[in-house]
Amino acid sequence: MHMRDRVRWIGASAAAAVLGTLWAAWPEDDSAGPPPLVPTDLRDRDPAATPAARRVYALLAGLENNARRGRASRTVIGQHVELHNERYNPKYGDYLGTKQPGYYYKKARDITGRLPGFVELDLGPGYNRPGWAVGQARSYNGSWPSCRRNWGYVEDAVDLAVGVWAGLPRAADGSYRPSGTHTECSSGIRVSLPHNGGGPAGLVGLSFHQPYPGSPVKGFEQTKHVNSPGAKDAGWFRRVVTEGSSEYRALLHDLDFLADHLGYLADRGVPVLLRPYHEMNTAPGHGFWWAGQDPAAFRKLWRLTYDHLVRRRGLHNLIFVWAPNSWDGSYGREPRAYYPGGRYVDIVGVDDYSDSPAKPFGGGAWTEVWYRGLERYRRPRIVSESFHVPLNAAQPRTLAETPWVLWTVWGQALSYENVSAPRHKNTAADVKRTYGSPKVITSSHFRTSDTE
Repeated sequence: MHMRDRVRWIGASAAAAVLGTLWAAWPEDDSAGPPPLVPTDLRDRDPAATPAARRVYALLAGLENNARRGRASRTVIGQHVELHNERYNPKYGDYLGTKQPGYYYKKARDITGRLPGFVELDLGPGYNRPGWAVGQARSYNGSWPSCRRNWGYVEDAVDLAVGVWAGLPRAADGSYRPSGTHTECSSGIRVSLPHNGGGPAGLVGLSFHQPYPGSPVKGFEQTKHVNSPGAKDAGWFRRVVTEGSSEYRALLHDLDFLADHLGYLADRGVPVLLRPYHEMNTAPGHGFWWAGQDPAAFRKLWRLTYDHLVRRRGLHNLIFVWAPNSWDGSYGREPRAYYPGGRYVDIVGVDDYSDSPAKPFGGGAWTEVWYRGLERYRRPRIVSESFHVPLNAAQPRTLAETPWVLWTVWGQALSYENVSAPRHKNTAADVKRTYGSPKVITSSHFRTSDTE
């Protein structure tokens, strides 16, 4: 029976009900086979996990266990959205000019008629402005300077996250009116989020391209190791994870910025796949300020971040995603030493930029090296970043051979050819093939009917 024939809504709180329906759609029947290889209850990691977070995790764990048992499984198709670039960078995307927030969320529907089943938003890194700030001050972010240029995207991120979970347009519980529009306080520009049918529309994630702790300016350049104090001071990173140091206090300041926004989502019942400190296994001296460090110090960074968000700030709507870079032996190294442990991680993923559909790494099926390599962690496996959609002319059987639980396409790569790597190109036919596949879960599977 098709998913949309099974889903039944019971009123305005459909966002809370949708995952219950999905849970029923993919039951874990322990009597039908061996015990699941992947834990299915988020309370094993966080006894206080919210019901919605538990259901999201159970859905993904159920898909993973189906794949591990050799049963038919499916993949949630995701889209990363770089709101700071969409809103402020006229050179970003498939045409010149700034764009409305959520442009690449909507772009999938423009091409295929369907929206993604998962959207990841980037709360960092800022857009080259001093200090952490926000656009329009609200109850959850009043501790941060407000109404500053190029910070409105932060409110767009949390509004879009609520909108994907609960539907847009929606009641005016934030700065957006039921029409989906609002006026940016610092510029007076009218901006709007894309209409997505007005009902639950998928799952939500946040990444955090965090500038180095203590950075006076918040921007992508400040996320890089080469621009951090660690590039010249070998002891700097260890001080970041040493309680009582000034670097440690700066780290907690950054994490409070993240926590305030995650708390807003928690208050509205939105579970979040949180993906911090990704690509930590890049070669020393390359990548982000947290990458290529001593593995023990990195594990300490992850665990103190976890403790600050979950235990100190009381955020139980989180599903933690650990995502190394593809370990091709050059830019990315074998990541095992950087794994913080199952008590701190719910999902494992890979940011795969080491190969392409035309030139798979390792001689086997495309992405197979990473899929098999992540199997040992006993967690649902995802492609957390890729330039490519999973099903394309060069690799039409990807999800049959490597049934990832979730696959996220990076930002503008959905429809824009990366000029520094021209082979990274999704054609409209590739995107349609992916979104139209019965193996793929899109936004339409979270609805009673095709309202997209």
